[in-house]
Amino acid sequence: MPMTVTGTTDLTHRRAVLDTAMQERGAWPARSPWIREAVRTLPRDRFAPDRLWRWDGHAYVPVDRQVDPDGWARELYAGPDDAAVTQVTDGLPTSSLSSPGVVVDMLDSLLLEPGHRVLDLGTGAGWNCALAAHRTGPGRVTSIEVDTGLAAAARARLAQAGLAVGVEVGDGAAGWPVGIPFDRVIATYAVERVPWPWVEQCAPGGRIVTPWGRLGHVALTVADDHRSATGWMQGLAQFMPARDRSRPEPAFAEVRGHGPADHRGAMERGLEPLRADWDLLFTLRVTLPAVRITTAVDQDGTSAWIHDGLASWAVLSARPGGATVHGGGPRRLAAELEAAWRTWETHDRPGVYDYGMTVRPDRQYVWLNDPDTGPRWPTSATADQGQAVD
Repeated sequence: MPMTVTGTTDLTHRRAVLDTAMQERGAWPARSPWIREAVRTLPRDRFAPDRLWRWDGHAYVPVDRQVDPDGWARELYAGPDDAAVTQVTDGLPTSSLSSPGVVVDMLDSLLLEPGHRVLDLGTGAGWNCALAAHRTGPGRVTSIEVDTGLAAAARARLAQAGLAVGVEVGDGAAGWPVGIPFDRVIATYAVERVPWPWVEQCAPGGRIVTPWGRLGHVALTVADDHRSATGWMQGLAQFMPARDRSRPEPAFAEVRGHGPADHRGAMERGLEPLRADWDLLFTLRVTLPAVRITTAVDQDGTSAWIHDGLASWAVLSARPGGATVHGGGPRRLAAELEAAWRTWETHDRPGVYDYGMTVRPDRQYVWLNDPDTGPRWPTSATADQGQAVD
């Protein structure tokens, strides 16, 4: 006997559980009470496709609403910090319904008001732009999606919800020059550099909220002279990158290759903070923008594998009180990591909220504590070994 689609009662219960979990952790923002009401009116299950994807420890496997309605609902409402993967391409996730906590936090950072014209970049399933449209009113939100199939499906869901949102197919990096300026710009995918068209298409005094570097998001205010945008980091979260035609980011093994290590050394500190100290990890993301770090724990402690995506790599193998190091390539990544770690300690261990970003036509950078006097680091992933800029 075939199973039926998840019932309304079950979804109602799961919505209530999520609402309570958000309330208990203080995740419903006091300055934006409209967001909670919008989420209740437009729950995420109204925008989720009938197939989600779950990681089973080895690969992403489909969870179909018709076949496993309870599993589908659990995947969609796993918790405030859990995204639901909605598309997998070549074994890798390429679209998702972002976690409720992140969606709410970013919309709160947007400081959205009724009547604002909004450019939403990365339509996905359409939930984010639906919530924005609930706040701004009919015809005020334009959403850009590079995937024609996702755009068509989102367009249908938005229409079914009675929301007048323009969904266009295009490259989000180019923005949408039709009908500018926008009062607000929000992206739902991570960028390494904020595309300048986003600033050009946002009105002076307007606000841009975007994930940066797949580890946090920033809220920028466009200057009155329209020649820059500046603002503070808003929180930590991991985001999918923009989809483009560049080759996928190489894995450690690809950079490492098969040759012998050409330098060895030691690190006289434990590596446990590289697993869970998000203030340190965000700082390393700022100061060593091209470096990728992977960790694992065994009986000897925490070990790390790091690479720069090009030709330099290092393995930091745990030992009592520190780690042995061997690596290869032109850069000494373990030494750079140690120097950046010490700099973080020298600056009193700053966290994500101590950093901000400035975007100009010719350059952009992340700064610490003060946009004018604080140390700065370029945002480009190809920046020279994470050195501060003037």
